[in-house]
Amino acid sequence: MGPDQLVFFWLILSTLALCALLFGIRYFNNRENMAMIEKGLDPKLKPERRPAPFRNLKWGLLMAGSGIGLFLAYFLDNFILLSTRHRVPNEFDNDANVPIYFALIAIGGGIGLILSYRIERKHFPDQN
Repeated sequence: MGPDQLVFFWLILSTLALCALLFGIRYFNNRENMAMIEKGLDPKLKPERRPAPFRNLKWGLLMAGSGIGLFLAYFLDNFILLSTRHRVPNEFDNDANVPIYFALIAIGGGIGLILSYRIERKHFPDQN
């Protein structure tokens, strides 16, 4: 298969997948409505989702913590741990410190989530 044929193949496949996804969403929404009618409920009066006031705070602190972790990993990799590899900065041929990136991103994201939890708990002390 040539590159032109692959593009055409992926275009058709993605179009079919999108149509199947839309059909599935509509089908299951219809099944949910029919189940509500069978139970004697009005499908137009679906229960609304509860507001989650701290969702944006949680995601923001998670992303900020991950970004700080990534920055610290880059700083450690290129300036602090430079003497252990005997290389100049910005030379991308040595992958000895790759686990530092994953570890510090996870640690920074975890610290962001813990901070979000503490802020939520301080705001709502009566809930668990």
